[in-house]
Amino acid sequence: MGDRYSLEVLPGAEGQRLDRWLSAEVPDLSRSRVQKLIRQGHVRLNGDPCLHKDWPLQVGDAIAIDIPPPETLELAPEAIPLDVLYEDDELLVVNKPKGMVVHPGAGHASGTLVNALLAHCQKLSGINGIERPGIVHRLDKDTSGAIVVAKSDRAHQHLQAQIQAKTARRTYLGITFGRPRDESGTIDAPVGRHPRDRQKMAVVPLEKGRRAVTHWQVLETFPHYALLRFDLETGRTHQIRVHAAHIGHPIVGDATYGSTRAKFPVKLTGQALHAWQLSFTHPASNQLVAVEADPPAEFTRFLARMRSPHQQ
Repeated sequence: MGDRYSLEVLPGAEGQRLDRWLSAEVPDLSRSRVQKLIRQGHVRLNGDPCLHKDWPLQVGDAIAIDIPPPETLELAPEAIPLDVLYEDDELLVVNKPKGMVVHPGAGHASGTLVNALLAHCQKLSGINGIERPGIVHRLDKDTSGAIVVAKSDRAHQHLQAQIQAKTARRTYLGITFGRPRDESGTIDAPVGRHPRDRQKMAVVPLEKGRRAVTHWQVLETFPHYALLRFDLETGRTHQIRVHAAHIGHPIVGDATYGSTRAKFPVKLTGQALHAWQLSFTHPASNQLVAVEADPPAEFTRFLARMRSPHQQ
């Protein structure tokens, strides 16, 4: 059995949105968690399920929240080959292949990076819970490249602090549609949930999202495409993909934020975006660790085709 909360709306709270009021009244529940509980029918208003997160409250309303028991998840080690770029007793850096999900979730109970790590490592940090052991930051399923994994809690905390302080550096390579007019630039535009499609992110007003900053530089241009370097100052969900589309140059192969009808000279499985370089201070030795991950074969084939004299 899970927990149950029974609350009453008192004078002064009338007119407030249901989700905002609940997240303030129950500090243990984030607003996103409250919204999920509402969608799943776990919130009752005056005895009836309420599925509207923005429902305006009235004085005397009785609110009941039933928190379902946590789902149990058994993670099985899987002998999936890993391209290890760096490893010691505290951490490792892996070149994640395209198409691999980082941690188990809905529709991805196996075949994830976590499943592979459990077979590779004797220990992993437990700070992120049983579903995400060792995972300090994430990469989208179809984004390849360097990702750091913590073996100890000390390393996990140290690495997270570096990411938050922006001292850990993450550099990506991306192939975009079109050629930006400038040679370099900075995109400083807040990113949050898309106002109509909750499965997507979008550039939104600051009060509806979080500040997101991406620095970019053109490395090479072609008749219809460009190779860009992206340096993350912040790490929001889908940040580079959203920002690239925002400036009119979406990442090639990105069906979510780009064109689904484009025909490419080389077959692509998802967006042409690769976490190329990663650097951070080692949590134990305080020495700089800098790694570079080779892009996947389809990425390099695409560039080779574009560089061919027949394509110019």
